[in-house]
Amino acid sequence: MDWFPLINSLRIAALATVAVFLLGIWLANGVARLPRWLKALADVVLTLPLVLPPTVVGFLLLMLLGPRRPLGSWVLETFGVRLTMVWYAAVFASIVVAFPLMYRTARGAFEGFDEDLADAARTLGKSETWIFWRVKLPACRQSIIAGAVLAFARALGEYGATSMVAGYTPHVTATVSTTVYQLWQIGQDGLAMRWVLVNIAISAVALFTLNYLEERDREGRARR
Repeated sequence: MDWFPLINSLRIAALATVAVFLLGIWLANGVARLPRWLKALADVVLTLPLVLPPTVVGFLLLMLLGPRRPLGSWVLETFGVRLTMVWYAAVFASIVVAFPLMYRTARGAFEGFDEDLADAARTLGKSETWIFWRVKLPACRQSIIAGAVLAFARALGEYGATSMVAGYTPHVTATVSTTVYQLWQIGQDGLAMRWVLVNIAISAVALFTLNYLEERDREGRARR
């Protein structure tokens, strides 16, 4: 059994999770402090990929990153790097589809943060950056980690957008999801089922981790 699809899927999901973790907490923290009407507008824009069909997301990415499109053409001509039909194109697709999960989870955590803790730190002369990293983020860490786990699971199982921008090339762009589809197409149902079980096992671990973190969070709030 060739393990490249799993290795590639884990690589893509890990890189996408790091990106959405950093981008998600940054934007969630900023949006949580916006006026209500502006927050509603930002929520629509940042959460839209969550409700769009993955093929629509993939099409929009192709319109942006394709070698004959403005951004994709500029990167190709300037750096000699293609942004589609390569393995890291799947990272871009996974970031887009997984980001809303991280963003909404982090934003909910920041909105529930007790601002009295931040005010106490301000009276001690601490900067907003220090407060964010040393007070706010640790207080919200359980929810933020849960968001990262959800984002990882979503990125790991992404198929629609990934198949459009990265395609399927064995040992190059193949992921677990695209491999399952290709094996089904050629009638290798038994091998496809093996990959399905691998994906189910990893997803189950992610969900168990998520449930554990949520339980820890509830216990922590009950003690407070």
